Amino acid sequence: MPVRLDKPWRSLDAAADLPGQLGVFELADEAGRVCCIGYAGGRSRFGLRSEVSATAERIPEARRFRVEVTAAYLTRHRELLMAHQTDHGALPSHNDPPPRLGTLSPA
Repeated sequence: MPVRLDKPWRSLDAAADLPGQLGVFELADEAGRVCCIGYAGGRSRFGLRSEVSATAERIPEARRFRVEVTAAYLTRHRELLMAHQTDHGALPSHNDPPPRLGTLSPA
């Protein structure tokens, strides 16, 4: 599995059709710039469906999303944050750094 999320982008209108499963997601603006990397964990009421929709409501520039279903959502979330930081020199604009975020070796 690649470190970076390589799923296709979908319109936010399709978030209502997401499964109620655990996983990670990215939200992007109209130009495709990632503005938030999030996850649906064990405390998410309806999994990815509710987390993507709720997070998108708080981010006015969010227009698209992509998801990955995984039970290892916390580890995967950190991997995606590290990959974004490696590629862009910073986290997405709507992400706060988690404690002790590591770094990825260039790949």
